[in-house]
This record gives sequence, C-alpha cells and structure tokens, in this order.
Amino acid sequence: MMSSVLEKVVAEIAAAPDGGAALTLYALVSTLEFERAGYLFKLAKLRALSADQRRLAYGLMELMVENANASADWRSAKVRMDELVRAG
Repeated sequence: MMSSVLEKVVAEIAAAPDGGAALTLYALVSTLEFERAGYLFKLAKLRALSADQRRLAYGLMELMVENANASADWRSAKVRMDELVRAG
C-alpha cells in the first residue's frame, strides 16, 4: 500500500501539474532517487512551498532516510507523477 506521504504528493501534483509547488515536489522526488549524485536539491526552493507542502517535502525526505525511495510504492507513485507532469 502506498504511503500517505506519497499519496498526498501525487494528489498535490494532480491538482496543478504545471504549478510551481507541484513541480518543486516532483523535482524533490526525482532527486531523491539518485543517492550516488548526493540527492542534490536546492533547499531554497522549499521557500516557495506552503507549510503543508513543506511537510510533504520533509515526509519525502524521511521516506528516503528509511530507504522507502527504493520501494515498489515509491516507483508506482513516481510513474503516476511522471504521467501527471507530462500531461500537465
């Protein structure tokens, strides 16, 4: 079952797939898939998010710490996010 954080991020992106917050969260998800690259994400981008959206971002980072960014749920959510952003 997909984590609540991932479900909420997918919903956030689905609500406005071409919006700044959606694209920032999508960029974070994409970045958190590349440990070898050092998870390079410009933290200043978090300033553009609302408090609720920042909590989602922090939740994504927590999933990475728990190695959930390598899970089937993460991959499934990422595929859905890819579709939403491409269609947006």
